[in-house]
Amino acid sequence: MKISREAFMFSLLRLGTPVVTRAFVASTPLSRRAFAAITSTSMVSSSATEVASGAATALAENPFLEQDDLPKFSKIEPEYLTPAVETLLEKLEQDFAKLESDLSQKDSPDYEEVLPEVERMQFPLGYTWGVAGHLNGVKNGDELRQAYETNQPKVVQAMTKFSQSKPLYDALSAIEKQWGETKSSEDDFEMQQKRRAVENSLLGMKLGGVGLEGAEKERFNEIKMRLAALATTFSNNVLDTTKDFSLTIEDPAKMEGVPDSAKGLWANAHIQFLKSQAKEGDEDVPEMDAEKGPWRITLDMPSYIPAMSHLKDRELREQVYKAYLQRSSEIHGDKNNVPLIYEILTLRKEMAKLVGFNNYAELSLAKKMAPSVESVEELTDLIAEKAVPAAKKELEEITALAKEQGGEEYANIDKLEPWDVTFWSERLKESKFDMTEEELRPYFALPAVLDGMFGLLNRIFDVTVKSADGEVEVWNKDVRFFKIFDNESGKHIASFFLDPYSRPADKRGGAWMDVCIGKSQAVNRDIPVAYLTCNGSPPVGDQPSLMTFREVETLFHETGHGLQHMLTKASVGDVAGINGIEWDAVELPSQFMENWCYDRPTVYGFAKHWKTGEPLPEEKFQKLCDQKIFNAGMMSCRQLYFGQLDMTLHADYDPIAGEKGEGKTIFDVQREVASKYVPHAMPLEEDRFLCSFSHIFAGGYSAGYYSYKWAEVMSADAFGAFEDVGLDNEEEVKKVGKKFKDTVLSLGGGVPPSEVFKMFRGRDPTPDALLRHNGLA
Repeated sequence: MKISREAFMFSLLRLGTPVVTRAFVASTPLSRRAFAAITSTSMVSSSATEVASGAATALAENPFLEQDDLPKFSKIEPEYLTPAVETLLEKLEQDFAKLESDLSQKDSPDYEEVLPEVERMQFPLGYTWGVAGHLNGVKNGDELRQAYETNQPKVVQAMTKFSQSKPLYDALSAIEKQWGETKSSEDDFEMQQKRRAVENSLLGMKLGGVGLEGAEKERFNEIKMRLAALATTFSNNVLDTTKDFSLTIEDPAKMEGVPDSAKGLWANAHIQFLKSQAKEGDEDVPEMDAEKGPWRITLDMPSYIPAMSHLKDRELREQVYKAYLQRSSEIHGDKNNVPLIYEILTLRKEMAKLVGFNNYAELSLAKKMAPSVESVEELTDLIAEKAVPAAKKELEEITALAKEQGGEEYANIDKLEPWDVTFWSERLKESKFDMTEEELRPYFALPAVLDGMFGLLNRIFDVTVKSADGEVEVWNKDVRFFKIFDNESGKHIASFFLDPYSRPADKRGGAWMDVCIGKSQAVNRDIPVAYLTCNGSPPVGDQPSLMTFREVETLFHETGHGLQHMLTKASVGDVAGINGIEWDAVELPSQFMENWCYDRPTVYGFAKHWKTGEPLPEEKFQKLCDQKIFNAGMMSCRQLYFGQLDMTLHADYDPIAGEKGEGKTIFDVQREVASKYVPHAMPLEEDRFLCSFSHIFAGGYSAGYYSYKWAEVMSADAFGAFEDVGLDNEEEVKKVGKKFKDTVLSLGGGVPPSEVFKMFRGRDPTPDALLRHNGLA
């Protein structure tokens, strides 16, 4: 089915409510604010002070209960988690029982007596659990993992009581009725926020089972608990199997053509491994030798991508590729995620039916902008119509180069293997643009990139970012801390932690932004704080982190998320920052920020050779811009494939029959979807990508991975506003930047994202800019 531009714009106007980021809280109804994805931490509120002081005698100096400032990372140990959680849960249960009793006796409750009270009540546990969840992602270890998994069911159970509280639901319904169904045009922003907070909470509670009784309610809650545990196990299995693989190469001939940065990274990884295995009294570990090796390749991104891009030996690439693609699959014994996927899909389907939906995709979309499963497929097909033919031509060009330059090994092949495509794609890019990724690295030293990015924020958003290293405690020596100041007032308005480098031993892969402190009038928090986490190339020897351009884009992407959290003007916690924003709009500011990586003033604000200080040569910048649409068809198809695979599994699939062998397996479905969206690059029979698809099985993107493309339409169109006035027109760029800041970055979830976009752009979004940016127009 083909979507018209009018149908697409109409679908963008449909409203929903948000989902949370941590999988186990996905059914908690009171928005991301309520527990801020159970990662929200803040400075202390009055109720938090009471809890901490009340517990002081029994739990003296428990760092999880020291909530009057940022987390005391240097003092936190896994052993403190259980006593802290149990103390806070006891207090929470008492407070909530009293609130329910009070609400039951009131016919006309006031808003201030309900959601703000709930927020203050939940805050202390949210702080503690948020710190634990953050550390579980960036400093994972056996003791913390065990403590986290032990306490997770207790926390889920406590939050379920809020989501299914009839007195709370009735109170919120009464408030909504008092306000009236029709929004007054005179509503100020504060009132808009409150309306949205109540609307979101009511819908969330309906989807969270507040209307269920008896056996159905009991079963619904069992499912929530089980899904929480499954998501954690899924994520742990991916982390463990990623960490378990390594390939050590000792033959220098195998390193022919490999960039110095990759050899240095792999040689350093080998030495660090030897050090980790050394026992007291062992002989000294040898010095690292990037030229002679040995070299240790792992499956974390800074190691994996260079291996696939530069190792000439096909067998080595095949070994690394299959290890990556088969993480947490059947070959890993008790770390196998296949049965977990079937169970997750089965339970999600059952949960959806209990609250009145045909499938989990429908339940998920009830909280998003997209009005239906069909509308998602329509947008997907609209883009695929342009992307699939482009991708086919791109792969044909890559294959032709391999046949021409690859020697006998490639002379007669009909089709490249999956582990060949990245390698020969790099060779094609190098030949087309006469420039290698390695040539660019020296110009993208992390300290300079940060300075340049902060210069951009100053230029278009009128804020100043200043280093505040040493002012707070951090969880790793490489973590940095920054403060953001408003230029007009000079006021400190936000802060963020930056954890930039890969640590495969204890840090999960990928990149993400998380809430540390959320802005909220209810708990007197006015300075939001974010965690920005990347897995970039670490420093090697005496040189700083020299980033790939992809890593630069990733940093800008996560900063975009952080800006929406940190620059919010919303004061109602439920809808401040990223809270209350429909999930398929939440990628707008992050993808918007990536566009600035191709803006001349921005790039020349950081692209300086780390040794000489010389700026990036002009011809290299132009080639960098020209490369933007290189393989854009294949990249678009990949995202469409992932999004539609996710949607199909959650909408049409029968997981019970699939697991029993009486119907399609999950891998059959994968191949069917691939045949439509990546027919040029069909997965291997042994492909087990789904087993590490954490976004949908252990994250917030279940039946929502399409959001990347959905929001990319809006982000490309938003950047088009800057292009319209001319990126070299500094005064006009500043004006448009202020408007973007005052709408997209400031309003949070207090205004529906479709309205926010229209306030910024003056019209509804269209896909024209996205197709143009990707060279597919």
